[in-house]
Amino acid sequence: MTRPILRCVVEPVRSGAADAQLIVLGPSLGTTTALWDGVVPALAEHHRVLRFDLPGHGFGPATTEPFTVAELAASVVTAVDSIGGGSFHYAGVSLGGAIGLRLALDFPDRLRSLAVICSASKIGSSQGWLERAAQVRASGTSAQVRGSSERWFAPGFLERDPSAGSTALEKLMHVDDESYALCCEALAGFDVTDAVGDIRLPTLCVSGEFDLATPTALLEELAEAIPGASQVTISNAAHLPAYERPDVVASLLLAHVSGKGTPGAGEHTDAFTAGMAVRRAVLGDAHVDAATAAITPETADFQEFITRYAWGEIWARPGLDRRTRSFLTIASLVTGGHEHELAMHVRAALTNGLTRAEISEAIMHTAIYAGLPAANAALAVARDTFALIDAAADAAGS
Repeated sequence: MTRPILRCVVEPVRSGAADAQLIVLGPSLGTTTALWDGVVPALAEHHRVLRFDLPGHGFGPATTEPFTVAELAASVVTAVDSIGGGSFHYAGVSLGGAIGLRLALDFPDRLRSLAVICSASKIGSSQGWLERAAQVRASGTSAQVRGSSERWFAPGFLERDPSAGSTALEKLMHVDDESYALCCEALAGFDVTDAVGDIRLPTLCVSGEFDLATPTALLEELAEAIPGASQVTISNAAHLPAYERPDVVASLLLAHVSGKGTPGAGEHTDAFTAGMAVRRAVLGDAHVDAATAAITPETADFQEFITRYAWGEIWARPGLDRRTRSFLTIASLVTGGHEHELAMHVRAALTNGLTRAEISEAIMHTAIYAGLPAANAALAVARDTFALIDAAADAAGS
């Protein structure tokens, strides 16, 4: 056995805070650091983020030497030490989650918190992993594409977001065969069922609603075995929720590492938590804080309703990006004559990457189908909103 070399990517904290805490993200077997692309931007607002590739995955160097999950965990600590060391939060999917459990057991003084996503204290059967290792050595990782597409994604995801699915499966095809097989053998020897009760870290166990590889029952058992751990299930996700529901995963991790609690342990479901994260990202903290401060007993249920369903169920869906959703929202608001809401969503559209010219063009296009008076009023709202933004920018620069 030998300790493998793990190559990592580090995202600096966007706020520039010198004391920003580090979050380390571990991948699933057959995936690369790209697994976390949709999650990292939200985490990096106030944290440093380190992602690593498994041996022979992505830009991780291939290996022919056997290793254990415990040795992978030790290599994670080495990677953290290479960028300054210290304590860190850890979240991992599947094999990445197994690495997290070993970190919590072997290096408890280094971890601030642990999130185990679609993983378990023992994943699958030892014989099953040994058979997969033999299959990959005989036929290559390309032979795993069909099975992985069925395990990784919830029903309908590949149709809703074919780009994300095909990119993930293409990366699997480029994984080094022997390194993949050695990862399978490491999982064959992994079983910490009798040890996880010794973990004394804030721990979150996350399952996917449609995950067959590590079903929710396994995550519930794990949460019960780890003192104080909480468990939550992400709807409309299977084995790789970081690909399928990145907004939900990001919001769960941010709540967990901040110590503010998690859905399943509190009163809100993952849809509400995801909705609040998306609502803040699109509309801005100032707007959401003002709306929250204005909540009364009479409006509380409605505010929860729109956060949960409009922002958590619709805006957080993977089928359309936020830029496209902003186009549709502006067109819908113009058509309905909802000028009060339109100003808010003109600002949101700018946040989501639309230009002023594109916003005006969207309103022009809607004029043909919604009527000239509605478009004329909408252009006036957009003009006034742009003017307010410019005035605020001039005031800040003076």
